[in-house]
Amino acid sequence: METSSSSSVSTRLERIATLAREAPGMAFTTLAHHIDIDLLAEAFRRTRKDGAPGVDGQTAAQYAAQLGENLQRLLQRQKSNTYRAPPVRRVHIPKGQGPETRPIGIPTLEDKVVQRAVHMILESIYEQDFLPCSFGFRPGRSAHQALEALREGMMEMHGGWVLEVDIRKFFDTLTHRHLREILGQRVRDGALLRLLGKWLNAGVLEDGTLSYPDAGTPQGGVISPLLANIYLHAVIDQWFERTIKPRLYGRAFLIRYADDLIMVFAREVDARWVQGVLAARLAQYGLTLHPTKTRLLPFQRPPFGELRPGGVRPGAFDFLGFTHHWARSRRGYWVIKRRTAAKRFGQALRRIHDWCRTHRHQKVCAQARTLASKLRGHYAYYGITGNSVALDRFRDAVCRIWKRWLSRRSQRGWVSWSRFRAILARYPLPPARAVHSSLAYAANP
Repeated sequence: METSSSSSVSTRLERIATLAREAPGMAFTTLAHHIDIDLLAEAFRRTRKDGAPGVDGQTAAQYAAQLGENLQRLLQRQKSNTYRAPPVRRVHIPKGQGPETRPIGIPTLEDKVVQRAVHMILESIYEQDFLPCSFGFRPGRSAHQALEALREGMMEMHGGWVLEVDIRKFFDTLTHRHLREILGQRVRDGALLRLLGKWLNAGVLEDGTLSYPDAGTPQGGVISPLLANIYLHAVIDQWFERTIKPRLYGRAFLIRYADDLIMVFAREVDARWVQGVLAARLAQYGLTLHPTKTRLLPFQRPPFGELRPGGVRPGAFDFLGFTHHWARSRRGYWVIKRRTAAKRFGQALRRIHDWCRTHRHQKVCAQARTLASKLRGHYAYYGITGNSVALDRFRDAVCRIWKRWLSRRSQRGWVSWSRFRAILARYPLPPARAVHSSLAYAANP
């Protein structure tokens, strides 16, 4: 039954996608009727079940105990326009190394289900509109694809001028009025727009205080990344492709992952002009550039000969957790390589340090299993071709941290290096390895 229901939902979503693809300028006026019991059931199936509960305290297991009845009541409330978006429970998580934090909203499970259903419909439409430069929170696209596209584009241009763009508190300052205007160009179904309006205007419960922000998207909600992509597609992507690129003297391209974006220009005059007009463009939509994190830097390929003493060293910049820099290939050519960014490297080690300190009294075998899992997770993202030195350094640092906290289990529990090597022999940690290989490194520039 679930298989046939999922198949029916997929067929309907594909029809929407086909229509959106064939009529790129058309606005959809009837979409809410697609939200039925089958779509809600599929939305529940796709919703994470291990997330923290919202303000109502209801868990996925409790909701699933009477899933059919709960979804039927939810559908009736949605169709009769009596559905109310409950407040979002807000918590703060650390952001970077300093005291700054990032707010995360936790919707109720039922709210997640409705958001997932609307997300599935909107995604079918906007995936036909989104440009290839956008990679974040899109089906079939990943951060590693964005990194590879950035590297290939810069290698083809032999480097250039890199404009690192940081939009200050984007998810908090996105204006509802502009978002509604952008959505209205493609979606004019009143029922669906009312649902989106309820989520945008839903209260935020923090430390027992209920507030109603007049800007931003419901962070933590399923719908938030898609709304962010729709917003930046209109504000940045289309503007760059249709307005900016035709006016440039040289080549240029854009890579965007959610609100993290990089612009690369072949000519300095183009880069400085775009840097000058970008702030005004964002200001039209209520957004601002971060004054210190937005910067323009040269990133041209170094000369083929050796760098002379006192010469300008090749530049470097960070994007999606990696530092991009020029280095020699095994065959002696200048190529763009990537290593784990120092900031991310330090953050990951601090998390390992805190975990080892907190769990140092667990059995050694249990600690080894968890640390092995954490290392594999680190390799799964940072294990790319050319990053082997940073991966080896990370594993070595993890071993040193583990040895340190094993030695502090008791006053007489000092672990010598010979004893620690015996522990590693019995409970080995996975060696550093590149999970994501890049054939581009083997090619000549």
